[in-house]
Amino acid sequence: MVDVAGPPRDSGTRTHTGLTLLALATAGMVASVQQTLVIPLLPALMRHFHASVTSVTWVFTASLLAGAVATPLLSRLGDMYGKKNMILITMGLLVVGSAICALSNSLAVLVAGRALQGTSSALIPLAIGMIRDTFPREKVTSGIGIVSATMGVGGSIGMIVTGLIADRTTSYRPEFWIATALAAVGLVLVSLSARDVGVRTGGRPDLLGAVFLAGLLVCLLLAISEGNDWGWTSTGVLGLFGATVVLSAIWVLIELRVAQPLVRLNLLVGRQSLSANTASLLLGFAMFAAFTLIANFVQTPKAIGYGLGGSVLDVGLYMLPSTFTMFVFSALSGRIAARIGAAYALAVGSAFAGLSYLWLALSHGHVFDLLGFSAVQGIGFGVAYAALGTLAVQHVPMDQSGIASGINSLVRTAGGSISGAVTAAVLTGQTIPRSPGVPTEHAYVLCFVIVTIGAGLAAAVAVLHGVRHRPVAHSIEALQTS
Repeated sequence: MVDVAGPPRDSGTRTHTGLTLLALATAGMVASVQQTLVIPLLPALMRHFHASVTSVTWVFTASLLAGAVATPLLSRLGDMYGKKNMILITMGLLVVGSAICALSNSLAVLVAGRALQGTSSALIPLAIGMIRDTFPREKVTSGIGIVSATMGVGGSIGMIVTGLIADRTTSYRPEFWIATALAAVGLVLVSLSARDVGVRTGGRPDLLGAVFLAGLLVCLLLAISEGNDWGWTSTGVLGLFGATVVLSAIWVLIELRVAQPLVRLNLLVGRQSLSANTASLLLGFAMFAAFTLIANFVQTPKAIGYGLGGSVLDVGLYMLPSTFTMFVFSALSGRIAARIGAAYALAVGSAFAGLSYLWLALSHGHVFDLLGFSAVQGIGFGVAYAALGTLAVQHVPMDQSGIASGINSLVRTAGGSISGAVTAAVLTGQTIPRSPGVPTEHAYVLCFVIVTIGAGLAAAVAVLHGVRHRPVAHSIEALQTS
């Protein structure tokens, strides 16, 4: 069995653990903030740039797409040249991307800046790899849980920050200047506090694999997002789906032939990796759907016949219960996984996430519906993502922890990208005749049902993993004490 954590550390390393965790959690928080910072702004961006829902959605999707490509590449480079070095480079790209967004004068430039911001998605897997390399064994699971929780906590904070600013100005620029400053602070903290003592593998990066991965994801997402406008049986959409298949086949051949591939296929579809990555894809779909759906639903005027007629700030406030419960239950996830196994903890968290969306599908007309959804969703993702971070790396050698976590993050981000495209397609495909461009209530309900099914499938996959891989379906602490 592969050792899931490094050797015991001396007391000097133990005293440094708290500062390192603070720095890594801050970096992860900033990366999560940038992902959701623009979501409440999408309606305002449509008016500012006189753009359609589909076009403006790329402000969000471009960040996820860039993250899906950058995550395995930077994770691989982290294993080769040091995870701290890659974290610093990624934070630097986040600073530059945020500044470009703040200075942008067109939708194209804004999307380009968002793509640079999106590379920060690699921060979470890089941080998980560093924790596994440097933390005392008994602190690895809790450290992974805390860093994993920053995905949801930071996402909620991003929407609250946007709401507070939107109440005082109609400009979208201040949000990005704040993101620039936060990224700079995170960069300094990591530079001063984090230590990188992991084994470096050396080698060469698979740039060709990265190019083809980007190509197939762009074709897939463009086909999904433009299906309603172009027609699902149009030459353009069918051509994009066909290109996705061809590019996927070429990418697989490249990864099989390259000595040091961007994505080790055994870590993507291997015996123990496939179920963890499938669950990650489905959870990414569910989590990012919440951000986009809730932001639009809350701001829908009551005069339409549904919605809450809330402000941008209200969007963030409705997600506050999720921020609290996610933080609490991510910290408890290590204990839960130690008792029932990481796979079953993932199943429990996914089930709670599914229940939260089912709640909205059945009842969404009152404030308490949104608050209840938010609290239950936070419990689900708090437990699920912390357990998923452990499940993704516990069966791989130490020198592959970065890329294993990176691949798991890649499929999660890809799930989020697909989520944005699918929900946008559903919402634009069912609109109110008397209010052009405004989705029907049924469109939102359909989206909530789709996401409920996705989270439920994630729970089923996790249970199957727990049944099939009992020897490795336990937390790090349980393995150490067995």
